Order: sequence, then structure tokens, then C-alpha cells
Amino acid sequence: MPTDHQGFVTKIIKHPRVSLVIVSVIVTFTILFRGDPPHQDQLDEHIVNDISQLNPITVARVMQPHSVDEIVSAIQTSTGPISIGGGRNSQGGQTAIEASLHLDMRQFNQILAFSAQQQSITVQSGITWRKLQEYIDPHNLSIKIMQTYSNFTVGGSLSVNVHGRYIGHGPIITSAQSIQLVLADGSIKSASPEKNAELFYSAIGGYGGIGVITEVTLQLVKNEKVARQTATLPIVEYKAHFMRNIRNNPAVVFHNADIYPPAFEHVRDASWLVSDKPVTEEERLIPTDRSYTLFPKLVNFAAGSNFGKRVREYVIDPIQYQSSKVARRNWEASYDYRELGENNRSEQTDVLQEYFIPVANFDNFIPKLRAIFQAHEVNVINVSIRHALPDPGSYLAWARQEVFAFVVFYRQGTSQAAQEAVGVWTREMIDAVLSEAGTYYLPYQPHATTEQFRRAYPTADKYFAVKQRVDPKNRFQNKLWEKYYPRLRLVSLTHRSINTP
Repeated sequence: MPTDHQGFVTKIIKHPRVSLVIVSVIVTFTILFRGDPPHQDQLDEHIVNDISQLNPITVARVMQPHSVDEIVSAIQTSTGPISIGGGRNSQGGQTAIEASLHLDMRQFNQILAFSAQQQSITVQSGITWRKLQEYIDPHNLSIKIMQTYSNFTVGGSLSVNVHGRYIGHGPIITSAQSIQLVLADGSIKSASPEKNAELFYSAIGGYGGIGVITEVTLQLVKNEKVARQTATLPIVEYKAHFMRNIRNNPAVVFHNADIYPPAFEHVRDASWLVSDKPVTEEERLIPTDRSYTLFPKLVNFAAGSNFGKRVREYVIDPIQYQSSKVARRNWEASYDYRELGENNRSEQTDVLQEYFIPVANFDNFIPKLRAIFQAHEVNVINVSIRHALPDPGSYLAWARQEVFAFVVFYRQGTSQAAQEAVGVWTREMIDAVLSEAGTYYLPYQPHATTEQFRRAYPTADKYFAVKQRVDPKNRFQNKLWEKYYPRLRLVSLTHRSINTP
């Protein structure tokens, strides 16, 4: 039975002019009264934090290398812990640990080799995807696999083994032809599936625990025109819809399906298919100076109440998706995470989690997801469904078989009590995921117990064995491995003083 609010928005969607007026009022209201000042990424040069602002970590020293020699020297002339950061978009301390020498890789960002004919490029790991896109776009080439937002660094994406909205592909490791690493003894190693394979399969998706990824050679693809098509359907029909229309359709490039909270009963498929139609988006890439005002306000409105969420489902999205759109692949892959907003995060913050479920178990998992979110009144803004083919062999693989990914975007309080409450429902969700032979993703807050981590990542011992061999003194550390790596941290007061200028 629809609620009064749901019945209201269902009725007004039948009257586009009325709904447009209402949306205009909503947007005006949110712009005028729900604005927040931008947050600060860092309060101090020795404090490393992430986009959630939940994990300020005081390091001993921050270094921004520009060359491999500088990285080698930094490792060989220090003895304490070393942490590695890129765009700092992981959200649980995966890029830092206390008293460490922190390598901020964002200035290590050069293009080293490129072949348009072979469709490959070699870059330093601190380069952003956006800079890489700007370089290859004139050659009408595109990145094969990346996450939705182009602000992230390539090295950071490799370290968490990202995926995106790409159909017919798995995690980014499948597009990486080779990498270069600097290990804890300062040695430089090349790795690929054929050479030093144990380094390749442990460093990619290894969260900075094996060594410093300094270079990567990536496979590229053609920059085709793509047209958006959408469909809204009950979530109980989604799996059959996906298998029939998306999975084996060679024309589909991008696919994303949004589950609408708070009911989690309906889903909107937004797919992009190869097209020969004229583009409606003239820019080849989304302009970097684009103003991001409206969408963050709509996010705040949806996060503000269940009524806001229903207005999004029944009014805002139908209007947003009613027009056709044709763009180049690079345009659709060049989003900026500023579109999600840069609000003051002192009392509330927007955070991600992600869960992976075998395709066969999709319908079993949905009621469990719904029940946990509703029982704990989680302020879910959006749940995106993606798809990934199996990982070819990374030691911390999150896709050991073909999976659906559930990307959960939610708002939480920043108090200690609020964070503990998130931990409770997160562990319940992980148990639900494990009951369906699934996995949770590691770039987010480390609420999982050690036992849950072991069950979700049963080949972690292979990773730890490589780490023990190439980093016996446990130089490469962060908050993730402080919790889950089964060795005591080797940090002494002497180490702290050596890493301090």
C-alpha cells in the first residue's frame, strides 16, 4: 500500500508541468536553505585524512616524490613505517598510519610511453584518470576500465583493484598489462601475469602493503559514441531483465541500475549503448570548470527525509531521464566527484560501502539488504547495481566468480556513537553477504571482524605470504593492515624519531 507521500508524488508525475514547478521550488529551497560551506581536506600538513573526514591520522612526515629515485631514497634512508596515498578517496584509513613517512603520490604524474597503434599507455602512478583522458582523447582512444569518477589516481585505483560500470569486464587488473614496484629494500621490480606474477597479483588490490606502485602499462580501447537508454522496473524483475538485455549485448558499454530507497522495491536501469546517432553532448570531456551546484543540493534533499527520496524516485529522476542523450565514451567516463558535494562534514558525512554477490544469488540477497537497512533506519541515499566478470587471480580478489556489485551511498553522523552504530549494521550486512557466498569491498571503513575478513577473502594468506617475504619488517602499513595483517606493527620510538624531520 503506498504511503500518502508516495501516492502524492505518483499522482503529480502524471502532470509534467506541475512536477516541473514543484522540482523548481524544491531546488530553490535547497539552494537557499540547505547550503553548507566546503569542507577542508586537511587541517595540518601532518594530518592525512580522506574524503569522508572520519579518519584524521597524524603522520611523521609527508613527502611528494617526483621520481623513482626519490622514492627509493626515501625508503632506504628511513626505518619506520611508510604509508602511501593518492587521491585519498578510500574511506577507512587505507592510505595512512600514525608516525609514518607518508608518500603523497599526486605529483608523481607523468606519461612515460604511448602507442596509439597498440592502444597502450604507460604512466606514473600518481596521474589522475582525467589527465590521462586528456592525453588520449585526441587519438580517439579511451580507458578500458576505471571507476565512475576521473579525479582518482591510477595508482590508487590499482591498489584497490577498482571496477566501473563497464559491461563484459571485471576489475581493473584485467586491463593492466604490467606494473613497476619499489619494494621495502629499495629494489625496483617489474611485474605482470608472466613475470613476477606473485607481485602483480598481490600489489594490485593490495592496498599499499606490498610496495609502491610507480608505473603501470594499461590497455586502451576506442572512444566510441554511446547513447543512453533507461528502464524502470520492480527489483524482482531486474535479474531477468539484466540477463536478457544487458549481459550478452555487445553494444552495451556502461550499465548502472539504481535501487530507490527507502522501499528498495524498484530499480532504474541506465545503460549506454554504442550508437551512430549525432551527439547531444558536444564536449568530448566534461569541462573541469563545470559548476556543481544543483546535484549536491538534490543529494542533500534526498538525504533529508524519506519524502525527499520519494520525490527523487517519482519526480526528479523521471524528468532527468526523459530526454535522450548521446555522448562520447570519454565524456561519460570523465565525471568529477565534486558533483556529490563538498559539504561541511563535521557532524554528518556521506560514505560508501560495497558488497559483491554471485549472480545466481541476487534474488536471495535483496530481501536481506532491505531488511537490514530498514531495521536500522540507515539513511541510504542510493544503491547502485553494477556487474563484474571474475578476477583472473589477484590474491585479494573480490570477484572470485561473476558478481553483481551493490554500491551503497549513505549519510551518517560523525560522533563516536554514530560510527559505532554504523559498525553494527555493517557487520550484519557482511554476515548476510557471506551467507550468499559474497564479499565486501575493502576501501571503506574497516568495521568487519577479523573472522569476517578471513571468510570474505579466503586467499588472504597468499597475500600475507608475499608481504612477509618482500616486506619482512612490515614497512608498508596503514589502518587496514594494522587491523587485519596477522603480525604486530613494528613501530618503535626510534622509528618515530627517524621519520620525524
